[in-house]
Amino acid sequence: MATLNLQFRNGHRERLRQKFLDNKLAEYEKLELMLSYVVPRRDMRPLAHAMLEHFGSLSNILTAQYNDLIAFPGVGRNIAIFIKLIHDIILTGYRNELVERPIFHNDTELRNYCMWMLANKNIEEFHVLYMDDDLRLLQDEVHSVGTIDASSIYTREIVKHALELNATNILLVHNHPNDIGNFSAPDIDATEDLYNTLKPLGINVRDHLLVTKNKVSSAKDLTLFHF
Repeated sequence: MATLNLQFRNGHRERLRQKFLDNKLAEYEKLELMLSYVVPRRDMRPLAHAMLEHFGSLSNILTAQYNDLIAFPGVGRNIAIFIKLIHDIILTGYRNELVERPIFHNDTELRNYCMWMLANKNIEEFHVLYMDDDLRLLQDEVHSVGTIDASSIYTREIVKHALELNATNILLVHNHPNDIGNFSAPDIDATEDLYNTLKPLGINVRDHLLVTKNKVSSAKDLTLFHF
């Protein structure tokens, strides 16, 4: 019986691999195939279905926090690390594009980077993306980490770091874990103060992006400021 089960499992996984090459895998099958490389001696279909039902989508699984993954029944340390490794590889690919080309050359790519970076964070993070004269990314800095609904902006630290990097442009990005899709009054006030402080120094605030679970909003598009 054990031999038959092993033969079935090997045959099933080979069919999944071929379906992947033929671009015919369903979402749960993609997750199942991915998990099978971490746990090759176990049927991963039940876990793949359970994870998709709980997290909602494959992208939500990949962007989930490590502690949320490892707390899910059947997901051990190895699986959680493997999933976060895939997530990090995707983020690195997007980041490399922002380093090599002007950051705003592809708005979809920029917003995807922000979504993959922040969409499923449990607490609020404030990022500053420092850019050169050609609007290419110099550094994505986690400027501050806050609570479920707040993070801080330290203007002096941003000025200091921009001068150290010789950055002439910055992009502000933060998330709302509570999924509120509007910029708060403190968000607007802090952005305006930062803009007014940096402008005389020759450092331009290009935009402020807000990330929620399913959307990236632009303060510039909403005409909250005249960047």
